[in-house]
Amino acid sequence: MITLTENTVAAMKAVLFRANEPMEGFRIMVQAGGCAGFKYLIGLESFSREGDAIIEADGVKVFVDVGSQPHVHGMTVDFITGSEFAGFIFDNPNAREKCACGKSCS
Repeated sequence: MITLTENTVAAMKAVLFRANEPMEGFRIMVQAGGCAGFKYLIGLESFSREGDAIIEADGVKVFVDVGSQPHVHGMTVDFITGSEFAGFIFDNPNAREKCACGKSCS
C-alpha cells in the first residue's frame, strides 16, 4: 500500500526514540485542504484504530485510516534534508495534481 524509503524509516525511528511517551508508530491521513485540494497529515500514533491498514517497515509501523487508504495506495514516502527544508515528501501516483511543497495533491 505505502512504501517507506530508508531515509523515512530512519527519521521515523529517531522521532519514536525521542518521543516523550511510548508510541506505536505513525499515522498518515489525507484530508480536504491544502493548495491542491487534499493535504497529507503525518504524526505519532499510540494505537491502531478499527479499519486501519498497518504498514510495517524495519520495525516502524504506519497506520492509515479506511478513508485515506484509496488516496495513498501505491504512494512512496521519503524524508529529505537540505539547507532550506527537512521533512517528509509524498510521491503519490494517484494524485492528478501535486503542489510544489509536496504536502498537497488533488
